[in-house]
Amino acid sequence: MSQGKMIFGQLMEFGPWDVFKYCVRRYNGDYKNRGLTCWKQFLCMAFGQLTHRESLSDTTLCLKLHKDKLYHLGIGQPFSKSTLSRANENRDWRIFRDFALKLIEYARNLCKNDNLIDVKLKGKVYALDATVVDLCLDVFWWAKFRKKKGAIKLHTLLDLKTAIPEYIFITDGSVHEVNTLDYISFPAGSYLVMDKAYIDFARLSRLASERTTFVVRSKENMKYRVLKSRITDKNTGVLCDQTIVLTGNLTSKKYPENLRRVQYYDSETDNTLVFLCNNFKISALTIAALYRNRWGIELFFKWIKQHLKIQTFWGHSENAVKTQVWIAISTYVLVVIAKKRFNLTQSLYEILQMISLSAFDRTPMKLLFSNENYQDVKEQNCNQLILF
Repeated sequence: MSQGKMIFGQLMEFGPWDVFKYCVRRYNGDYKNRGLTCWKQFLCMAFGQLTHRESLSDTTLCLKLHKDKLYHLGIGQPFSKSTLSRANENRDWRIFRDFALKLIEYARNLCKNDNLIDVKLKGKVYALDATVVDLCLDVFWWAKFRKKKGAIKLHTLLDLKTAIPEYIFITDGSVHEVNTLDYISFPAGSYLVMDKAYIDFARLSRLASERTTFVVRSKENMKYRVLKSRITDKNTGVLCDQTIVLTGNLTSKKYPENLRRVQYYDSETDNTLVFLCNNFKISALTIAALYRNRWGIELFFKWIKQHLKIQTFWGHSENAVKTQVWIAISTYVLVVIAKKRFNLTQSLYEILQMISLSAFDRTPMKLLFSNENYQDVKEQNCNQLILF
């Protein structure tokens, strides 16, 4: 009689095995390999992510302690740290990137009707930003950032309505954020929210010509002339709503069209923000609300840094680092898919913690999360001698 699959195996079933095999064949990942295949490598690394292991040694030791259960996880037999380390160093990281992007595509289709923001707009709403992961330049010599500091950057385009990344680029720390605009195309009618680091008027002009609405923070030294001022209700926080034209020698040539300038006072943070937008039809409050929802990408970066292993790396080469990051992203997307498929009410953090504690449990995943009557563990009230 079958006792059912383990929680870890149930979660991995959301990953399309046929797609992964295609990615492996595309880069010849399993050439002359009969032991640790790419899929088993993915399972071992994903297990380390889901169970919060601190290193490759920690991961392989945990798997060895449960060697009788590895067959049911799809791993088969425990592998040494050196075997897993060599696989991370030598196997093409693009295998795991392509697989993660396919998972992201599947998750987007699954959540296409969701709307997690407080703005009702028909088009897609994206936030574009990058986060820096600091590295030691002496160890990660390839990750150039500053003279005595190494880092990589995770450039992310996040769909704010679904909280699922649309695109992710991993570069060394020296690549400026604005360069990612050259590699991304946006559907007509979509909305793009960015911070002031992405101000490049030539690129913004291209976005406007492609019918993409952008909302971006303005820089303080921008030169412009006001063409028209609209009446605003300052009680709503909107201090001014203007139509402007750029007057700088270079900026006026790069963006000759009119722009919309909105000044907004945020009473919660006691900050005054100035936004630039190319859409003259939506209200000024909608522009402010769009930028307020940009906080979703900051929460995404905070979540993956706190709950996934992308701050400490289990290999030193560029290939090993990118392999670990893409497998971590795949793990995040698998948790999102499980939450959507089972209509779970728990947060992603709660789901991840429960999976980490019950990875070898054979309870059906939906049943594991159906019991909401969790009781906090309290200290037992025991009669003990008072020593002091």
